[in-house]
Amino acid sequence: MLHSTLRIKTIAILVSGLPKKILLKKRNFLVSSIEIFINQPGLIMNKKSIAIILAILFLYLPGCSGTTSKTKSFMREDANLGYIETVAIFPFEGGGRAPRIREFTMTQVLASGIFDIVDKGTVDNIMRQEVIAPGEPLDLVTIKRLGQRLNVQGVIFGSVEEIIEARGNASYPVITITMRLIDTETGVLLWQASGRGSGYSLSDRLFGTRPKDSFDVTMDLLSDLFATMSYTEPSNTETAE
Repeated sequence: MLHSTLRIKTIAILVSGLPKKILLKKRNFLVSSIEIFINQPGLIMNKKSIAIILAILFLYLPGCSGTTSKTKSFMREDANLGYIETVAIFPFEGGGRAPRIREFTMTQVLASGIFDIVDKGTVDNIMRQEVIAPGEPLDLVTIKRLGQRLNVQGVIFGSVEEIIEARGNASYPVITITMRLIDTETGVLLWQASGRGSGYSLSDRLFGTRPKDSFDVTMDLLSDLFATMSYTEPSNTETAE
């Protein structure tokens, strides 16, 4: 028993001294090593040994706890989103669960209090009147007209891709979302963000816990994407008489 604990402590010391970039590259190797060690025939681990393994996973190995996601974003340097009060979220491209993820996006925007949004039915009705298909490129004249009809200062476009991957006996969702915010007056791209979220985590692999479902992965990813948006409240200045 003592020998097992010492071996685990040695792994923890080695892992804690590695740069994050190395951990990312060697993550699968490290987890496989720990997995093989845990599954040794006749191995009996005490609570202290388990605690040390958990510390390695949650402190030193990125992506072990919870949903893993990666994001990239662009924010126009001179953009001040404080003047945007209401936005319209157009139908997302991608088919499948894209309509549902559009609804989740609306929920996330309202919950975060970033903008007010126009009702989905109103947006879809005007798009039908304008004979605009989801994903169809829009010129500045059309964007300005839609902005005026919807009474919004910005529009959000999005695309979605979702696949199901499997490792061993476990399957989990992998979701990729890209969104962009366009100024309806100028047609300028103010913000764009892309992200990939996965229900898989290394702790699930080691301890057999159930991966997160599509809803949890989507909401976590949307939260991460909108967190990249720099929002500034409009300044309230009063002129003394």
